[in-house]
Amino acid sequence: MIQELHDIQAATGATFAELTTKEIVPVSFGNDAEAIAATKQGVALYDRTHWGRIQISDSDRLRFLHNQSTNNFNILKPGQGCDTVFVTSTARTIDLATAYATEDAVLLLVSANRRRQLLELLDRYIFPMDRVELTDLTDTTVAFSVLGPESTQLLEKIGVTELENQPYATHKLINFAGIDIRVAVGSGLATPGYTLIAPASDAANLWKELVQAGAVPMGDRVWEQLRIEQGRPAPDFELTDDYNPLEARLLHTITYDKGCYIGQETIARLNTYKGVKQQLWGVQLSGAVEPGTAVTIGEDKVGKLTSFTETESGFFGLAYIRTKAGGEGLKVQVGSVSGEVVNVPFLSS
Repeated sequence: MIQELHDIQAATGATFAELTTKEIVPVSFGNDAEAIAATKQGVALYDRTHWGRIQISDSDRLRFLHNQSTNNFNILKPGQGCDTVFVTSTARTIDLATAYATEDAVLLLVSANRRRQLLELLDRYIFPMDRVELTDLTDTTVAFSVLGPESTQLLEKIGVTELENQPYATHKLINFAGIDIRVAVGSGLATPGYTLIAPASDAANLWKELVQAGAVPMGDRVWEQLRIEQGRPAPDFELTDDYNPLEARLLHTITYDKGCYIGQETIARLNTYKGVKQQLWGVQLSGAVEPGTAVTIGEDKVGKLTSFTETESGFFGLAYIRTKAGGEGLKVQVGSVSGEVVNVPFLSS
């Protein structure tokens, strides 16, 4: 089923690569500049099928998820959603996920390289009395994101009109061309857009319909550039055992008054005593530099570069910077290149 989608993508210029997690993704459609322009002036279409989709069902699903991650699930009604962070018992980051509550389940959209870890983690915390069922839907569904200022007009062409100006992660199930599609507000980046989840058997037809409606296909290389430019932290880069959600500035995912959950004590203590010693920032760079390079001011190490990309307007990275060193506007050295710390749209200020 996915092969049919890949065949259609290949016919329009897609080149593919295998991730470390073995998923095959379209890296580029040979149109990177056009795709970037579409995110700013039109609408781009990104294939997120390699991301994980985990369904949590049965009557204890909201309480269970409430106890496993940073956001408040107990208040979610069907058709609503939120971002949430899964953390270790010491509040170290595992993954940034998006949750969609339906009438009888919660669907989690998680990073490709954290799907198996999260399935094992969640399964470990289901106790005999819990009415909770986990289902991995990754192989039976697809996920696409449309992003750019024309996204709403594109959705109107497939009959979706009720989601304009709705809160983030609001979603509904629609039928278009015989395909059942869950459409949600939010592209996964700071760029406005929507995320669509549909059966894998309909993947090729849905992709074709979206392209015919005016979406410009966009490869994983452009997504990664935009992710870094906009500041979305990613597992193995910004989300690791070295950092917590407050340091990653994922404040919109944290509910402080929700009661106990894994990692809650550490997060509450950090917040109460202003104990956040470093924070994630964008860095405008004067040249290319490898992730992992130290960020310095004079002789003092003040942070570490975690991601790097080259954009049409220069070199850019994400870095954790010591809180005491400063923030936006700070002049730094990253290896042999100079840099300036800047804010990024995805992160809470």
